Amino acid sequence: MKLLCSTSRHARCRNAIISIAACALWTGARAASDDNLAPLDATSAALAQPAVQALSAFSLATSSEPPAPWRVVGLPKGRKPLTRFDITPIDGRPVLRVEASKSYGNLVHPLPHAVPAPGTLLRWRWRLDEPLREADLQRREGDDSPLKVCALFDMPPEQLGFIERNLLRLARAASGENLPSATLCYVWDHSLAPGTLLHNAYTHRVRMIVLDSGEQRLGQWVTHSRDLAADFRHAFGHESATVPPLEAVLVGADADNTGGHSLGYVGDVTLSP
Repeated sequence: MKLLCSTSRHARCRNAIISIAACALWTGARAASDDNLAPLDATSAALAQPAVQALSAFSLATSSEPPAPWRVVGLPKGRKPLTRFDITPIDGRPVLRVEASKSYGNLVHPLPHAVPAPGTLLRWRWRLDEPLREADLQRREGDDSPLKVCALFDMPPEQLGFIERNLLRLARAASGENLPSATLCYVWDHSLAPGTLLHNAYTHRVRMIVLDSGEQRLGQWVTHSRDLAADFRHAFGHESATVPPLEAVLVGADADNTGGHSLGYVGDVTLSP
């Protein structure tokens, strides 16, 4: 992906753009499938304008492929092997199996009609069986996660700083996609304490909140329910006075920087008012 960067800053600019694109790109990727949201009843649907959309449920998958419109997205031009996303039964119920091996990849569920984030809860359960012990989200060399669930927001570019606004513009031009301007990821990290908020090592357009840490809960299902508006304000509140619409949700894992291997599972991901 060739971009107009100054010679001295070429590598940093390129890496930032690739990171933004890799976290958010979904259109044109090969089909895949993932978690679903419970459908809203008529009353709830009437109260939400527009109604919160259902995500395709992993538990309703009829094959080993994640259900559409979940799609697997990797780095441009096959720069790294893809993280594997498969549907497999656990305790008699289909769940998403996520395996990273020196790889990068996201399973993305676009929302054709942007969902208003205020009042929206993002829920899921996950289980980590093999951690990434060398991961260190504070350094580029260790910027890997064995499990992450992310929310992609449509924040107006004019609210960004000059440099980040232009990096986003270049990334959108290079990818041909309307990449999100703000991505919030919930991660399972190996060393950082739960509740830690930090910026992605490559781009400030991605912020991360550590929900689980270490190996104490390895092999156990852990359930999470997050208030997207509250978490967005916590991560991006100094940039935006309002919470922008939600464009997509993704599940991912990567081990390309550490060269490691991880294995985890994710149950249905749901959005609810």
